[in-house]
Amino acid sequence: NWSISWRAPRPFCNVPVAPPISNTGDSAIWAFFIAVTVFVTPGPVFVEFPLDILYPYHLVEREILRNVFTKSLKGKALNWFLRNYLRNLFAGAWEIQDLSPLPVTIPEATEAQVQQCVELISRARKPVILLGSQVTLPPIPASKLREALEELGIPCFLGGMARGMLGKNSPLHIRQNRREALKEADLVILAGTVCDFRLSYGRTLSKHSKIIAVNRNREQLFKNAYFHWTPNVAIKGDAALFLVCLNQKLKGYSCPQDWVISLKEADQRKEKTNREKAEEPTEQHLNPLKLLHHVDYLLPEDSLLVADGGDFVGSAAYIIKPRGPLSWLDPGAFGTLGVGGGFALGAKLCRPDSEVWILYGDGSLGFSIMEFDTFVRHRIPVIALVGNDACWTQISREQVPLLGSNVACALDYLDYHVVVEGLGGKGLLLTRQNEDQMDDIIRTAQS
Repeated sequence: NWSISWRAPRPFCNVPVAPPISNTGDSAIWAFFIAVTVFVTPGPVFVEFPLDILYPYHLVEREILRNVFTKSLKGKALNWFLRNYLRNLFAGAWEIQDLSPLPVTIPEATEAQVQQCVELISRARKPVILLGSQVTLPPIPASKLREALEELGIPCFLGGMARGMLGKNSPLHIRQNRREALKEADLVILAGTVCDFRLSYGRTLSKHSKIIAVNRNREQLFKNAYFHWTPNVAIKGDAALFLVCLNQKLKGYSCPQDWVISLKEADQRKEKTNREKAEEPTEQHLNPLKLLHHVDYLLPEDSLLVADGGDFVGSAAYIIKPRGPLSWLDPGAFGTLGVGGGFALGAKLCRPDSEVWILYGDGSLGFSIMEFDTFVRHRIPVIALVGNDACWTQISREQVPLLGSNVACALDYLDYHVVVEGLGGKGLLLTRQNEDQMDDIIRTAQS
């Protein structure tokens, strides 16, 4: 009988739990058990413990039983109540608990489902795979999934944490023109990709395409299904496991090369157009596309990228190429602002030899800029690239045409590099006046 009553953590968690006073520890353990078994898609668990149990027993006992009432009937009743409360609060606290790993069940596609998909793919002339963040989850290592995708040879669009899955320059990785490719494709595999706003709720998918959808979560699997899109095969299972199994069943399969080549050529034409835009002069400030192209050119192979922003990060996602699997830390579907400092801290601690970059918008920077104090105190070197356009531009771009007002979107061109220097870090400023030194300034940040 857990209290799942607060609204604050609910949108961000698989399950928010407040264990009852008695047997608090077991309740918390079961909360995590629910998160990894019932929900199967890993996510945050919010567990609220009574404040009392965060202190040692002898301190809580002394505080609760500070005044013992025994003389009157009322005093005896109060004394009984307080002692009973204390017993319930620490009930089972000294009993030996089984702390062995809890069983985790990962859903898988059935043999029949895989065979059905094999037949659909074998007949397809223009297949594509859309990979979402779920494909990076255990138990399949990213390297094994990459190998399976390369053997399948089907063109892939990578989103979320799946960015970088095929390395920097894979002929199978198509970065541009996704909407056009989906209109032309005769088979689409949604591998952990959800038909939410990112796919226009399914409207981006062609009515003439065969669609295979794979997702651990049933709600995400069928999101907006039968309104704007209809799955031919819907599999509640792990997307990476499915793709590896599919590859094993399709040994000898060859994706039509004219389709792969046509997508890659269109991709390269779009990339060329973007590079030309990067060289166009701007009226006043730096061309952000030019900056991002220069950063991409200078990134080492062991770099890790943390995305924390809106408009600037959106541009970076189309220009900067993650060097390999698990080298792009994504803020999620809704671009959760403020993750940059914490993500970078964890990334650098896990991979101390990697060069960690945070790609910040100037709006999102405000949520975690003080983490540079943490980086300095603990000697954790990270690099932050801040796209400073003095605006919540991603919001403003839609708000102004819709409402005719830029209210609450305007910021100032603040000297964020000075803030970092005040926290003990190194601040560098790149402007129109010194853009001819762009590469030198980037290398200085890397040194």
